[in-house]
Amino acid sequence: MSTEPEPTEEATAAPEPATPGTPEHGGSPAGERGGAGDGAAAEDDGTAGDGGTAGASGTADASGTADASGTADEGGAGVGAGVGKELSEAEAELLAQQVERERIERRKAEKKGPVAAGTKLSGTAAELLAAVRAVESGEKPPATVFAEPRPAPRRPAPEPVRRPAPAPDRSAGAPPAPAPEAVQAVRAVLTAGGAPETLAPQVVAALGEGADEALRADPWQLLRVAGVRPEQADGFARALLGAECGPDDERRGRAVTVWLLEQAALAGHTALELPRLTDTLAQRGVPDPDAAVQSALAEGEALAFQDALEETGAPARRAPVAEDGGDDEDGGEEERPVRVLVGLERYALAEESLADGLARLANSVPKQDGSTADWEGAAASAEGSAADLFRAVAGHGLVLHTGGEASLAEPAALLSAAPGLGLRAWAASPSPAGRARFAGLLGPGSAQAPVVTVAGLLAGTEGPGRDPDGALDLDLLIVFDAPQLDVESAALLAESLADGARLVLAGDPAVLWSVGPGRVFADLLAARICPQVASRRPDPGPLGELVSGIGIGELTQVEAPGKEVVIVPVRDPGEAVHRTVQLVADSVPRAIGVPAEETQVITPGHGGAVGTRALNAALKERLNPGPGRFGGFDPGDRVAYSPVPGRTLPGRVVGADAEGLRLSCAGGTVVVPKERVAGSVRHGWALTAHQAAGGRWPAVVVVLPGDAVRALSRPWVYTAFGRAARHLSVVQGVEQALPRAVAEVTAKPRTTRLPVLLAPQAPAEG
Repeated sequence: MSTEPEPTEEATAAPEPATPGTPEHGGSPAGERGGAGDGAAAEDDGTAGDGGTAGASGTADASGTADASGTADEGGAGVGAGVGKELSEAEAELLAQQVERERIERRKAEKKGPVAAGTKLSGTAAELLAAVRAVESGEKPPATVFAEPRPAPRRPAPEPVRRPAPAPDRSAGAPPAPAPEAVQAVRAVLTAGGAPETLAPQVVAALGEGADEALRADPWQLLRVAGVRPEQADGFARALLGAECGPDDERRGRAVTVWLLEQAALAGHTALELPRLTDTLAQRGVPDPDAAVQSALAEGEALAFQDALEETGAPARRAPVAEDGGDDEDGGEEERPVRVLVGLERYALAEESLADGLARLANSVPKQDGSTADWEGAAASAEGSAADLFRAVAGHGLVLHTGGEASLAEPAALLSAAPGLGLRAWAASPSPAGRARFAGLLGPGSAQAPVVTVAGLLAGTEGPGRDPDGALDLDLLIVFDAPQLDVESAALLAESLADGARLVLAGDPAVLWSVGPGRVFADLLAARICPQVASRRPDPGPLGELVSGIGIGELTQVEAPGKEVVIVPVRDPGEAVHRTVQLVADSVPRAIGVPAEETQVITPGHGGAVGTRALNAALKERLNPGPGRFGGFDPGDRVAYSPVPGRTLPGRVVGADAEGLRLSCAGGTVVVPKERVAGSVRHGWALTAHQAAGGRWPAVVVVLPGDAVRALSRPWVYTAFGRAARHLSVVQGVEQALPRAVAEVTAKPRTTRLPVLLAPQAPAEG
């Protein structure tokens, strides 16, 4: 199919390769991980605009008037260069990443031996592989190979979180440019190996000081640059090493192993099962996959784990009896099946840290604040299931809250009531668009509401700051849109909360999972280690009825007297582009009263005849034609800016000068250096569902061309359709594939370790 699916929707360990400088599966344009250059907004295939442009006008596809009101969310607040000491959203994210790197380094330095993880972390790589092969061959049962008692529930003291140091004043939030001499040295090595010189800045950023020497010593280190495929690194290595280069080179096996784990992370996995990893290595031409994994483990580039499986379809095995005919000391107890996982260290440590932090919060006694009567009075005054939320938060340090868009009113009520209960309370969203959306629920004065982004909160550029011990200076933190939290951000949040603080994670479990690795909210819901409050507040109107039905696997026809939902059938990609432009520029403004600047187009992928590139080219020609003097952009263009992978900031182009492209994002000005424009800025009239997650617009046009069938799933449709507040138009050529996808195609699985790590915290059954 020509419309590429988003990378986090793909669950394979080794996605189909892209060309150098391009991300896998449509890559990581604004709001998605991976990609070329700095990993943000890289082109994923072909040339932009291959879907054609809008043609002549036609008959309106939406008529009548809308009966509800709504406001556009053009990217939220808190972005931009800032004033004085304020930092941009990008700088906040970079600081949060810096804290994470420092934490990982500390934990690596403290690590003296095997780290307990789940039921056991492997010993040396050779011992692990030998043990696994013994189990797989049937030579030894799991109990005799991995005989170690189940650990008791862990209650470690929280690791202090360092106060982030002030970031340099960089309006675009980009990392410092590499030294020119370092880039020049790498450029010479790339030229010698026949690789594009344009990769030099990325190589320096990935390999650091002495990158040229590192490449000469190990040419396969080129795989650390996003978008480079193993076969391209092989060609580079052959050019540099000559006869010394071979497929059995240990350096190649190690590099391909790490590359596969990186690709798995782009697809949302925090680890891969060992048999799956070795099979994929064999498919990639690694002669000895076991040795390749062993080398990566020995070098500390990956970690291995042996986890017990609590749920399996295979019957449990009995422990062997003693040779004298009697039972052994275990009395023939049932053995639990095990799995061996391999993952990158950064995600392994983040998942371990997250499990520790969540267990600490779930088992801690909340700070004594308002009296029992105060809490009960607040609960009694709350509406519906909001009262259940108040009562759960009163007595627990960790609470989960689930529901649709209307359910956000319940955590908003909790935030508003918190000061009267003696709580210093803040709310945070993974996205600026979500922050603005939630703040709007708090009524007048929402501009000064205690609502921040997760990145800004962790970096200290937003929110209450930190106390002398390094913990966030608050008593209650409400994180909404929690399904968007990746494992690293969630770990930093959990670590940053002091003993006695309360954490409420709120979100809709039916939406797409995070762009980054992990499925934190879903795993935590399944673990059942804390109270869960399900909102009973339904989303109103025809749109609410439609989206609620999708959530349970039913695509029903709803009554829409105000043209809240309109279906526009199309026969081919060209017609899909034409009808989309017609809806945005003419039909929706005229019939619904929503202007083009408040209408958002959502499509499954970036490439192809009806991907974001083709649709944005057509919409620009109709809505803001121009020569694209500033790197393909003109003043007035709607854009999606990705300062770092996984963050999408909708905005507009206001101009350009010697410093770079100037964008207006949520009222702030962001200056993107010209060398970063191609890699971090896209036109933004059309977005993918992952890019749009967290936002909400008065009108949404969802485009489903005939070749989008493989990209469709219930979470994708639920997320895309749920972005509309007043009006939804569906331009669709997939016919009956749409209801089938809603009914049958659930979220693709992700391999994570969080359920096993949280298992000791679950209450015993019976």
